Amino acid sequence: MKVTAIETHICHAWRTNWVFVRVLTDSGPHGVGEATLEYREPTVAQACRELERYLAGRDPFDIEAFWHDTYRDAYWRGGPVLMSALSAVEMALWDIKGKALGVPVWQLLGGRVRDRVPCYANGWFAPAKRPDEFAEKARAAVARGFRGLKWDPFGSAYMNIGKRELDDAIACVRAVVEAVGPEVDILIEGHGRFNVPTAIRIARRLEEFDITWFEEPVPPDNPDALAEVKRRVRVPIAAGERIYSRWDFRNFLQLGCADYIQPDVSHAGGIGELRKIAAMAETHHIAICPHNPSGPVANAATLQLAACTPNFFLLETMSDDVPHRREISTERVGFEAGAMLIPDGPGLGIDLDLEAIARHPYEPRNLRHYTGALTDIRPADAVSYFDHNKTN
Repeated sequence: MKVTAIETHICHAWRTNWVFVRVLTDSGPHGVGEATLEYREPTVAQACRELERYLAGRDPFDIEAFWHDTYRDAYWRGGPVLMSALSAVEMALWDIKGKALGVPVWQLLGGRVRDRVPCYANGWFAPAKRPDEFAEKARAAVARGFRGLKWDPFGSAYMNIGKRELDDAIACVRAVVEAVGPEVDILIEGHGRFNVPTAIRIARRLEEFDITWFEEPVPPDNPDALAEVKRRVRVPIAAGERIYSRWDFRNFLQLGCADYIQPDVSHAGGIGELRKIAAMAETHHIAICPHNPSGPVANAATLQLAACTPNFFLLETMSDDVPHRREISTERVGFEAGAMLIPDGPGLGIDLDLEAIARHPYEPRNLRHYTGALTDIRPADAVSYFDHNKTN
């Protein structure tokens, strides 16, 4: 069996566009991957196609050799475009291998340590603006079974935040905490928007709520600044979604930047690279909680990692999505008691419907974080894509 081609397919998904990859072979199954790089989707799709000249004619089972050769020959190593493209093609190769051998990817990586993974919801708040609206949305999310809620309550603030803005943010957190009670995990998103003194000031205000973590309190380009924040606050810190390789995470872990690390399988090099990053984190007794707000293939790949990674703690998920999410792939996500069930189908356990994807072509989107439209993360007709209360 040899690789013959790499295809890319872009599907509009409201706040962004999903970027899917198919790796084709001459005599066996094809594999699927995802390289959704928000706001640079055509760029990363082209980068995926450029990898075809490194892969065509090779044995798709030689995943480690392909990864090493491609990373070596890039010369300008790292960064989101190269690593996202490499991630998508790499997970598609794992998908081929699992399908060809008739086993899930987690079986190829050492076997299962769990059959389900606790997850927390993102996107549950759309389109709330006031604390009472957040509280109402929070109650609804918990009623649907979620046991953790994440959101960014900081409006359009950047670097600094005024006293009134901070009071409004804290009022929003308080409204949600009071609405859902002490049993629900509260995770506060910073989106890398603050400077060091502001992040510290906010973290100290958040102490009263016993939050699970304060995520990305400062921009991702200075790990020393993040480590400084962590040293000076008493709430747990999570970060790492915008770090792109094990070499970056080596420095991140040695500096003691975070209590929880959040690599993204579709940006940090793929399934094998996340396994290596997780093993490094395990030697520091740090839990891995992958960034996972993207499409169905990235979610399927992350579930494979959740199955076989001992220090995997929490998984991010979007509480609902565009209605056509259920049309564009064979994704079926079992959800029970606040946890996603680990699938046991061969490969990644998912395939794409190319005709359905073509009905939702690419539409450019810009970042909303600093425009006052942060909570417009889902359309009015968004629906759940989970199979609730179903066994595996």
